[in-house]
Amino acid sequence: MDKKKIKKIVREAYGKIAQKQEGCGCGTCGPDTRQFAKSIGYSEEELKAIPDEANLALSCGNPTALASLKEGEVVLDLGSGAGFDCFLAATNVGPNGKVIGVDMTPEMIEKARDNAKKNGVENVEFRFGEIENLPVGDKSVDVVISNCVINLSAEKLRVFQEIYRVLKSGGRVAISEIALKKELPQKIQESIEAYVGCVGGAILVDEYKKIVEASGLKEVKITINGSSVCIDPNTKDPIGKAILDGLGESESLEANVVSVYVEGHK
Repeated sequence: MDKKKIKKIVREAYGKIAQKQEGCGCGTCGPDTRQFAKSIGYSEEELKAIPDEANLALSCGNPTALASLKEGEVVLDLGSGAGFDCFLAATNVGPNGKVIGVDMTPEMIEKARDNAKKNGVENVEFRFGEIENLPVGDKSVDVVISNCVINLSAEKLRVFQEIYRVLKSGGRVAISEIALKKELPQKIQESIEAYVGCVGGAILVDEYKKIVEASGLKEVKITINGSSVCIDPNTKDPIGKAILDGLGESESLEANVVSVYVEGHK
C-alpha cells in the first residue's frame, strides 16, 4: 500500500475514534475501558491518576511501568492519542519534569489538550506531527514511550531513527507494541481495515529487533508479553469484521500476533 494513502486512512480512522464515531477493530473499544486497561497491566492506582476521557482502549501494554520514569525527566509519547499514557507519565516525572505527546490526528490532539485543561495537568504538552518527522529538538528527551502505535507506520526504521535523534545520550525507549510470531495470511496483509486495526502493519519479532538496532539504539531487548488481540467473533465493528474475514477456518490471530515490550538505550 502507498505510504501516503496509509497515513491518510489511519488519520481519518483515528479521528473518528477520537470522536467516538466508530471503534478501532481491536475488540476492546467499549464501555468497560477501565477493565481492559487493568487486563493489560495498569493498576487501579494508576487509572485513578488518568482522566477517564483519555482512556480509549487503544493500548497493548503499559509502557510507563516499563520505563521506570524518574522525577524531573522529559518524556516523549509517540502517538499520544487522547493523552492516556502522557497523564500517567506526568504524575511520575512530577512538576519538575515534562511530558510531550505527539499525534498526527487533529481530533486526538484537540481531545488531549481539552483533557489536560479540564484536569489541570500543566506539565504535559501535546504537539501535532508525524512520528516519522517528530516536532521535537535533537537530544532533548530522556525517555521515549509509545503504546501500540509504531505498527501503524509504513516507515518503521525512520521512526526509530527519529527516536534516536531526539534522545539525549544515555536516554532510553520503553515501547509496548504489536508484533508477529509468524506471517499473517495474505488477505490480512493486503487489508486496509487490518492496518487500521493495528494488525496489518505488524512485522515479525526478529525483524522488529533488527530495525531498532539499525537505528543506532543499543542493548535492544524485545520481550513477548502475550496476546493482546481479542476480537469478538460476533463483533459489528467493520474493522474487526474485516480482520476476522481475512482468516482461514483453521487460523486465529492469537497464533500470529503477540504483544511485546521493546527496550533500548542511546
